[in-house]
Amino acid sequence: MKINKTSALIAAAAIALAAILPMFISNNYHLNLMIQVLINIIIVVGLNFITGLTGQMNLGTAGIFSMGAYTSSLLATRLGINPWICLIAAVGMGFLIGMGLGYPSLRVSGVYLALTTIGFSEIVRILMTNLTGLTGGALGVTGIPPFSILGHKFQTNKEIYYLYLVIAVILIFNAYRIVNSKWGRAFLAVKDNPDAVEAGGINIASIKILAFTLAAVYATVAGSLYAHYVGFINPSAYNLEYSINYVVMLVIGGIGSVPGNVLGAILVTLVPEFLRFMENYYWLVFSIITLLFVIFMPNGIVSLFKGKKKAAKAGKGAQANGR
Repeated sequence: MKINKTSALIAAAAIALAAILPMFISNNYHLNLMIQVLINIIIVVGLNFITGLTGQMNLGTAGIFSMGAYTSSLLATRLGINPWICLIAAVGMGFLIGMGLGYPSLRVSGVYLALTTIGFSEIVRILMTNLTGLTGGALGVTGIPPFSILGHKFQTNKEIYYLYLVIAVILIFNAYRIVNSKWGRAFLAVKDNPDAVEAGGINIASIKILAFTLAAVYATVAGSLYAHYVGFINPSAYNLEYSINYVVMLVIGGIGSVPGNVLGAILVTLVPEFLRFMENYYWLVFSIITLLFVIFMPNGIVSLFKGKKKAAKAGKGAQANGR
């Protein structure tokens, strides 16, 4: 119970910090980075369900993200539908993609599943580029309207940040509840010992499909938020490198941990920006830093905090035995 209270206090402090931070930032570029951090957090928290918990490698995040972005933007620009309804449609697209990618995971795994998701992402990118009549091709979709509530449009970076912060907090809280529920334990069990899980009467097929669906829904929601924020999208950015970037966030923060996902998304989004002063060498330095993290902290940054908790418990246990 004490640990739960401590976690709740840390979460409340983090939300409070995130809420007051824009009050001290007037630079639009920095606010843009903060909004990108929120979008990346949503994607990584979703990716954690399939790659972090069930151990199924998903390298199709770019394709799923772009499907959410294009679904929402095309409905808004071509049919004039309210952006909030477009966001709901993106959620529906996430369910369809999750079901579609979930079934192949029942037959293939490991590198074969990774290749399947890469293939899906590339097919999506090629279609978005070549279906010029529908998607605008390489020129993309322009004039995507922002979200609005009661006639008020969220147009400034500060307004958009606060709107997206609320959405991100809700999705993070939902992910945390799932990870610490029977579903989260089932996801982990499928990764650790699928044979024992099946022998225990749990349907592995439904668990894998559920994990893929959750990951896809989070990614399509993020895609929709991104499209309505920037007001323009094109397929050129949604490549394999884009997908790998989110796996790096997952690994650096801590696989399987929602707080670790948040930390990983923040670091991998902001650190390259802090290294821009190195000009042409900044990406090389960041890659070296990433490699060092993988070697010396394979369980992610969150493992440092877990180690401290274990040490604190061991200390209390030793004191109790001494008495």
